[in-house]
Amino acid sequence: MGPIDGVRVLDLTVGIAGPYATRLLADYGADVIKVERPSGDFTRGLGPFRGDTPHPEKSGTFLYFNTNKRSIVLDLRATAGAGVMAALIEWADVVVESFKPGVLERFGVGWDFIHGRKPAISLVSISNFGQESPYRDYEGTELTLYGFGGEMFSMGVAEREPVMMFGTAALVESGAAAANAVMASLFLTHRQGIGQHVDFSIVDSQFGGADRRHVASIAVEFAGRRTGRNPLDSSGVLRGVYPCADGYVEFTGAGTRLDRFREMLGHPEWLSDPRWDAPGAIFQADNAAEFDGNFYPWLYQHTKKEIWAKARDARVLCGPLFTIDELVADHHFRERGFWAAVEHPVAGSFEMPGRPFIMNASPWEVHRPAPLLGQHTREILSDAGIATDEQDRLFAAGVVA
Repeated sequence: MGPIDGVRVLDLTVGIAGPYATRLLADYGADVIKVERPSGDFTRGLGPFRGDTPHPEKSGTFLYFNTNKRSIVLDLRATAGAGVMAALIEWADVVVESFKPGVLERFGVGWDFIHGRKPAISLVSISNFGQESPYRDYEGTELTLYGFGGEMFSMGVAEREPVMMFGTAALVESGAAAANAVMASLFLTHRQGIGQHVDFSIVDSQFGGADRRHVASIAVEFAGRRTGRNPLDSSGVLRGVYPCADGYVEFTGAGTRLDRFREMLGHPEWLSDPRWDAPGAIFQADNAAEFDGNFYPWLYQHTKKEIWAKARDARVLCGPLFTIDELVADHHFRERGFWAAVEHPVAGSFEMPGRPFIMNASPWEVHRPAPLLGQHTREILSDAGIATDEQDRLFAAGVVA
């Protein structure tokens, strides 16, 4: 039994942020119904695909972000679509959507429709810039949303353009924040019997997110100070990514604690000269070249795990850069039970990242794989109280599938 077992979520989201928010709810017990258009969530067309052959039921992106959900295909453009939505709203405890602002209203099932049908239910609208922002109709991607949200300005080197984090990390982070917004709306409804329209802006969640962004935003707004990118030739030593015997490791700020660094290296003779302890000495160009001339051979004599172990013992901030294969095989993740086994009727057996945190009394679990397109349509219609003969008419008219 999950901590929110029995909570009913009507999920009209697509992409990354919205589906991750509702997937987190499903992981901890919520019954999440994913409402898909006839062509399905567009992430069914995104890779990676098992066997590298595109297939709507084998998309790694879709499979991960929609685990533990049920799927119904509903054409909201059809006249009878509003009637089906009304029945689903009666079933649900909360509605989550990620259409562009105004689209749900054009379908005739916006906030006024939902609130009029069931006053004690909230609608959480997830959009790129917010429902009333002057940018509300702008397109948004991982790159633009992360960049607009702040700290990409300081990522990279001064000689090149700024860079983003890999993949969809920012959208996933916003999805986790959106899950909190959904939970807050559920708590309000539970305590006060009030439904509300929650306007969740992905960009705003980026402004207020981790990774220095809120600090950088405040500095720009109140002091006009921007965090810069360092030139390639001024990064100093012991900060950044270094090669080693079997890959790469990253150090952060190790050059400011040479006592710890000496311990990590085993107190080599070349680093015993007191001149290295002079303020700023390690950042001087000649010294940095000499330092690297001694340090790089040591790096190439050790693996990333060996370096990581020595750094931990000496309290030096360092971490290995694992490949995906190394992460999957890593004994720590294995011992913690992080990887979750999934059996899918089309994609087959595979493992994916599992629980984000541990709750012993009400644990996370995979209780169903990501749904096939429309896999549960009749089941869901029955749960919403729609009679079999009416279901047949809806199928025949193409309103559901």
